Amino acid sequence: MSTVAKAHGMDGTLVDPDWPPLAPEEIRSLLSQFPGRGGPFQILTVSPRPFSAASVIATQNARLFIKRHHRSVRDVEGLAEEHRFLRHLRAQGVPVPQVFISAAGQTAIEINDWTYEVHEAPAGIDLYEDAISWTPFRAAAHAYSAGQALARLHLASQSYRAPARKPRPLVASFTIFGSDNPAAAMRAYLAARPALAHHAATQRDCDLALELLAPFHAELQPLLHALPPLWTHNDLHASNLFWSDTSADARVTAIIDFGLSDSTNAVYDLAQAIERNIVEWLTLMQDPAHPERVHVHSDHLLALLQGYESVRPLSQEEAAALAPMTALCHAEFALTEADYFLGALHSPQKAKIATDDYLQGHARWFHSQAGRTLLDTLRRWADPRARAAVQIGEAVQP
Repeated sequence: MSTVAKAHGMDGTLVDPDWPPLAPEEIRSLLSQFPGRGGPFQILTVSPRPFSAASVIATQNARLFIKRHHRSVRDVEGLAEEHRFLRHLRAQGVPVPQVFISAAGQTAIEINDWTYEVHEAPAGIDLYEDAISWTPFRAAAHAYSAGQALARLHLASQSYRAPARKPRPLVASFTIFGSDNPAAAMRAYLAARPALAHHAATQRDCDLALELLAPFHAELQPLLHALPPLWTHNDLHASNLFWSDTSADARVTAIIDFGLSDSTNAVYDLAQAIERNIVEWLTLMQDPAHPERVHVHSDHLLALLQGYESVRPLSQEEAAALAPMTALCHAEFALTEADYFLGALHSPQKAKIATDDYLQGHARWFHSQAGRTLLDTLRRWADPRARAAVQIGEAVQP
């Protein structure tokens, strides 16, 4: 059994977890509700991810992944939104984990203050198990394969019909800068989330972020009509993928963790993947006075894009939208984190990190020389002639 007792902190350090780890008796009681899943088991891992408690366990005949949420973060209805999307993707051949059904016909179980879900352990290797968000791929070939996996997910999602999710913490929606009036949409977003609406510091940070992000919205707005709604993953970091092996040429075998999924659009999801994997934001948190020191993995960026377009080529409008979307896509993720920190953890200090360091800090960075260089790279790439001429090298070819 792993002895992980710490969780990933917001600055990349290991910290005490916000939620207690799953206990053996707790797991035993839960599994008794799932036919054929009871009996002796061994806890193999304790997840360092901060927003819930999770473990991989081994039973006599299977490896299972169990996740426990506080009901203020995910109730049965909230998990059902995710599980319906997962079932659709599996039916379309996308390699996502099976969610098991209890004897009562439920995929989400509420016990006291907690909500549980039980998944099969995915095929492949959890190569980035200990990787913190905003740390890069280990190889350009990994980025290429991740791009392919994301594109296949988007193709499968085209036939999924479901409304956008209800307002709840830790969902990466796209309503503020997906509108023609971001200020009004921001007010509506905050009003639907009382923990944010009644927090003066968050209001001030949001006003500043609107100013910083206004030029990017102006660039995106004429292209919004060309971005059809699509249910998306919204957190395609390397650690939310399973891999074929440990080599530099490893390929994606499964996609996990659909907690942030919602109805957005394909370009938004691709921009999220760029933001999660290509920019080393932890450097900015540690040294905000020197944004030029934030490293951008341009080789991984081009590999990710080439992998994606090898499966699902972007339209010209989608390609043109990618640069401004990359500057905008973090906004609602930062706000949904702040909602979680204020509403579930009652931590204004952590909420300030989400709205100051993340929401504002990332927005400011895109106005720095390093940020402008990344966006200009994407704008040049969006030119059809430039995209046709991109040469990544044999190392990232399938």
